[in-house]
This record gives sequence, C-alpha cells and structure tokens, in this order.
Amino acid sequence: MKNNLAMNFSVDRENSTVRVKREFAAPKDDVWAAWTEPEILDQWWAPRPWKAKTKKMEFKADGQRLYAMVGPEGEEHWALADYTSISPKTNFKFLDAFCDSEGNINTDFSRSDWNVDFTVQNGTTVVDITIKHQSLSDLEKIVEMGFKEGFTSAMEGLDEIFASRTA
Repeated sequence: MKNNLAMNFSVDRENSTVRVKREFAAPKDDVWAAWTEPEILDQWWAPRPWKAKTKKMEFKADGQRLYAMVGPEGEEHWALADYTSISPKTNFKFLDAFCDSEGNINTDFSRSDWNVDFTVQNGTTVVDITIKHQSLSDLEKIVEMGFKEGFTSAMEGLDEIFASRTA
C-alpha cells in the first residue's frame, strides 16, 4: 500500500549522515508507541518479506533493544539499540549496532548514532530521523546494503498498521 504522505531521504556524504523525514496519518501518541513498544515495532521494523523479532527491550535511557530481522528462509540478522536519551513523545536517541543473538557487537561495522524527533504538522505526525555514521565508508556500506529501500518498505508497513486502525 502506497500513500501520498511525504518522505524525504537524503544522504550527506560530507558529514557521513542519513536524514529521513517521514509523515504519518496518525496521532503523535500512536506514532510514538509504534516506535517505542516492541509489540508494535515487531510488526513493521523490517522490510517485507522479512519480520522483526524483539528478544528483549527496555525503553529507557541506558536501556536496550536486542532484536533480529528474520528472513523468509528463517535466517536471522541481529542488532542492538542502546538508548542514550529519551524525551517522552518528542525525541529519543540510540546507538545501533549489528550483533549476535546475545548482543555481542559485530566490530566489522561501526555503530550508528540515531536521533529521532516527533512533531505534529498540518494534522500529520512527522518523524525526523538523523543517522550519523562514524565514517563515509560506514555510510556507503549501509547505503549499498539497501538501507533506503528497506527503510522505505518498513515505513510503508507502519502506514498499513495505522490504516488498519482507522478502517
């Protein structure tokens, strides 16, 4: 399902940063919940046909989310989010890393630093995400792995969750 809400995806190679700005036709409280509650995150935080699976999550400053993206053949790619700050319903920040199923970080990839802002504009909720990578080569690896296409697909899955609630 496609929608007509704005999504802006930009890559700033000079600062090794990706910025994604995305509108959702849902109240801010619902959008915040979708980004911060594992039961909802697992419904959309992976591009189809992949699924997300949270092993553990403690959404608080100094808390973590350990999760996997599970492929159609059952393959698992694990990641760890270390929450560094949370301002309820307006912003949260975390360090993201690839890891194993126990949360041991894969040092072949550096961590990315996520800043996620939530605002309301013209009756929609806007999520503004800045993802800072440690180097240009780290940024380019993620882009080559299909981050834009995968994240766009995940955002469309979140749209479907909101649409099903209003149908």
